[in-house]
This record gives sequence, structure tokens and C-alpha cells, in this order.
Amino acid sequence: MRKRGVLIGLGALTMALAGAAYAQAGRSAALTQVARFDHQVTGVAVTADGRRFVNFPRWTDDAPISVAEVMPDGTLRPYPDAKWNSWRNARANEMPVGEHFVCVQSIVPDGHGNLWVVDPGAPGNEKILEGAPKLVRINLKTNKVTKVIAVPGDVALQGTYLNDIRFSSDGRTGYITDSGTRGAIIVVDLTSGKSFRALDGHPSTQIDKSVTVAIEGKPLVRPDGRQPAFAADGIAISNDGQTLYWQALTGKTLYSIATDKLRADVSERDRADAVKTVATTAVADGLWMSKAGTLYITSPTDYSIRRLAGSSTEIVLTDKRLRWPDTFSEGSDGTIYVTASHIQDTPWFTPGAPPSIRTQLFSFAPTR
Repeated sequence: MRKRGVLIGLGALTMALAGAAYAQAGRSAALTQVARFDHQVTGVAVTADGRRFVNFPRWTDDAPISVAEVMPDGTLRPYPDAKWNSWRNARANEMPVGEHFVCVQSIVPDGHGNLWVVDPGAPGNEKILEGAPKLVRINLKTNKVTKVIAVPGDVALQGTYLNDIRFSSDGRTGYITDSGTRGAIIVVDLTSGKSFRALDGHPSTQIDKSVTVAIEGKPLVRPDGRQPAFAADGIAISNDGQTLYWQALTGKTLYSIATDKLRADVSERDRADAVKTVATTAVADGLWMSKAGTLYITSPTDYSIRRLAGSSTEIVLTDKRLRWPDTFSEGSDGTIYVTASHIQDTPWFTPGAPPSIRTQLFSFAPTR
């Protein structure tokens, strides 16, 4: 493709940059729309030098791009290149799953010059394609893939959905939430590529069956009667790398564990005993530990961003444009970025909705 074609013209993934801020009355933070997309966005990553990336999972439509860099002129460039983004469902039998993005859920910089792509390998958030679950490391200086770590079938079980990732301070270990049918924290040695399931089936990583996901008091239900059932989903790590936090999306409790309890030589019993209840929350998707030490939590059911406050949470901002606030990232100046993935507006929960839906990227300044 020529450059303009690679930038996904023809409206396949349009974007509009906006500068107007909007604040709900009585709230202390203002929300600014940064970008608008023609497909469902989930992840966002902002690097230390200000580059911005987003990703589009292959859920209700066959998104024409999986990972994109947001260019200064507002266009989207397939990242790291068009080939990695060339997977199409109709050509699944002819495309190597280890060399293409199949269904990207999140993208996170590791602080060591790399962008990591989490690919659960399950189009439609359904059956895993054999060999497709993987982590892809991209060097941000050369813009080249430098490592692909396949997550094997005894770790990425059928029904697993690799969701989000955080890294140890030295960049050698990745911690991934499995939000699928049997929740867990998947621990990956990023040097050897070996991985294992931790807290596999532990109550802290499972859905809370007492929780109903509702928007404005109306339960979110698929046409066949199913409600959202996502296990361990949001994840964050303390700035010193010593504490990992997570929560099931279909849940109301934030948990933590000391990261030294996630070593391979720790027994699962000792690991379970080390889990701590941090706070009572509500339905939550993304978590983010800011550089200032504030733990931010998305609150999809009331269009809000919250932050941890003792053993509970408090609202930072509420804005009805935040239709399913999903994933966070942070700029070098402390600006917090958050995607709105509009899950309630997809054909899953809105019969008759088009496969492709408009979504947004927002930002806000942290509050004291």
C-alpha cells in the first residue's frame, strides 16, 4: 500500500480531533474529546515521548485495523505495519495466526522502550483459534516486532480471554488478567516466554454472581438472555512494582496481592492466602495507577471515572459521553487518557445496531 492507503482512508477508521472540554456541574475534572473512531476501540497507550496508540478488537465487526498509531494530523497508521494488521476473518484459514493480529484487546508500553500487544486470539470474544493467543513486543524506536510470545493451550484455556497486562519494574515479568469463563492472573516470564496461571479459579478472579451489570438501572442483556459475565479484567500495579491490583468486571470488589507471591515457586495455597480485599467498588472495567499514586477506576454503569479512596471510591468526573469507559493510559505530563468502547451500543446488547459503532478517546487532567 501507498502511505495514504496505509493510513486507512476512505472513512474506514475516521478520526476527529476536538479541543473543547466539558465538565459536569459539581465535578472537579473536565473531560476533553481527543479522537473519534468509526470502529469499536478498547485499548490506548501513550508513550513517554507523547506518541499515542489505540487498538480495535475484532468483536462485532471485522475491523480493518487492529493496532494503530494516532498521527499528528489525526489519521491512523497501522502499527507496526500493514502486514501485522492484515488479518481478516474470511481469510482465517490462509493466514498464520502467529504473524498477524487476530483480536487485539489491549496495548501497553513497558517503560523500557517497547509496546506490548495483547492478542487473546478469540474473534467475537468466542472460541480461541489454535495458536492465536500471544503477546507481541514492538520496539518503539525501530517500529519493528522484536518478539512474539505464544501463550500455550494449558495456560490460555478454551474460554480464556487475555484482557490487560501490567509489567514488573524491571520489565521481565508480565501480569495478564484472564476475563474469560475461568478467571485467573496469567504470569509471563518475558525473557523465556514461559507462562502459568495464578489464582486460577480463586474467588477474587471470578465473576460475582450477585452482581448485575446495568446502565441507568436497566440490566444489560443480550437477545438470548445472557448478561455480561467477565471475570478478572481491570489490572494495575503500584509504582514500586510490589503490589498488583485487579477486579472482575462483573464484580464489586477490588483485590490486591504482593507481586512476590506471583513467583512460580510460590504454592497456590500460599498465593491464595496472600490475596487482600482493598475496597468495595461497583462494576468496573479499566484500572490505572497514575505516576502520582492515584488508582483510577472506570465506572461504566454511571458514565464515570472514580478513584480509590480508602476502602471505597469517589467520583472524579461524570460525563454521559463516557459510554462504557474502558481503558486508561497516561501522558508524560500526567494527563490521563481513557477510551469509551460503547459496549452497551453494540449488536450484543442493542439488537439492530450496526456491526461498526462510533467510539471515542478522551482525556482529563488529574485532580488533587
